Amino acid sequence: MAEKKIGNQTVRFEKSPYIIGSAAVVGKKEGQGPLAKWFDLCLDDDMYGEKTWEKAESKMLKESMTRALTKSGKTKEDIDLVLSGDLLNQLMSSSFMARELHLPFLGLYGACSTMAESLLLGAMLTDGGFAHNIIAGASSHFCTAERQFRMPVEHGNQRPPSAQWTATATGAMVVSEKPSQIGTVGIAGENRVGTQKQIRVDCGTIGKIIDPGVKDANQMGSAMAPAAVDTILNHLEDTGRRFDYYDLIITGDLGHIGKDIAADLLKDAGIPAGAVDGNYDDCGTMMYYREAQDVHGGASGCGCSASIFAGNILSRMAGGELSRVLLISTGAMLSTISPFQGESIPGIAHAVALEACDMSREGGI
Repeated sequence: MAEKKIGNQTVRFEKSPYIIGSAAVVGKKEGQGPLAKWFDLCLDDDMYGEKTWEKAESKMLKESMTRALTKSGKTKEDIDLVLSGDLLNQLMSSSFMARELHLPFLGLYGACSTMAESLLLGAMLTDGGFAHNIIAGASSHFCTAERQFRMPVEHGNQRPPSAQWTATATGAMVVSEKPSQIGTVGIAGENRVGTQKQIRVDCGTIGKIIDPGVKDANQMGSAMAPAAVDTILNHLEDTGRRFDYYDLIITGDLGHIGKDIAADLLKDAGIPAGAVDGNYDDCGTMMYYREAQDVHGGASGCGCSASIFAGNILSRMAGGELSRVLLISTGAMLSTISPFQGESIPGIAHAVALEACDMSREGGI
């Protein structure tokens, strides 16, 4: 058997599991942003017909899971496991979603790094022969996160310029041991029909907790940026790859401030400025029109990277625009009480490397 662990933190997948279906469901504000066409469903009402915000988030997550499953050409009976997480205590949104799907379930908490964590673990389980098909996903909701971590939404508290806006969004992906057998890859967004590229998971890098000592919960990007850079640099060292090996390296939700910090840190570490400026982006800067939608520091939340990965990024890969992408979800590992106890905000980031390949060469029909 080939060695699957390479370097210190990276695992290479011998069988290269495939992403054969994805879906993204977002809220009203997200549907008014620049990426609206890449999402499967943009809600008109963030309550989604439910009595509570928490039930609405769980319903959104279930909808993205079932849509991804339908587009993959698989049925519930084909799925061995669901991996998912969110920001709420006891993983309320994911647990209630799993109650409805009635499938084997592992709940994950990586804060906003959860999408990459679930995708990475799903690929490991599939590559290791422990599952044939899994669904990986994550969710967040502006109102549920605000109520838990900050102020009641009704309070109407003023947000500082550095604060980020928790995305009301969910994303899900079906990871399979085999490429799509239905002629197209069922990816979210307008470009999903007629695509000719399979998307496979090449390798992944498990992040370490990096704590720069930031204590301000309104400076999440600053708290997470060093973890993102640490994971990127370790990934490149473990794999022997250059930064520009990838058409795109994209972090999860550092936002405008965190993205600038990460870019500066990468350049300080010796990555050429041209490569960073040309190949690096962040989901937190992509979700909204910054000024027109008054989001201050940009987007955050588990659903930010989940929905953009499942929609925009995978669609661009399936359509042939991007061939190699390094997805990195970033998480701020604070709790509802840790800031009040004087604790700093530890950050973490996990990376998943994806490659697009021709369907005919990989056995697609």
